Amino acid sequence: MSRRLSVCVATLLCGAALAAPAPWWLWESVTSGNKVCAQTPLGPGWRKLLGPYRDARCEKPFRTR
Repeated sequence: MSRRLSVCVATLLCGAALAAPAPWWLWESVTSGNKVCAQTPLGPGWRKLLGPYRDARCEKPFRTR
């Protein structure tokens, strides 16, 4: 039982080690034109304008390998 538990824990840790941070996107308000940098959609009334970026200021482009 302890071997099975250690295999499960090792599998979870390996998956977490390979995870990458979520990219940032520049979002624009449909109604006012305001722009915001965020990782997740802001809801209805916002559209994805540019991206992805590596930083929270939406200045450094995200490059895939």
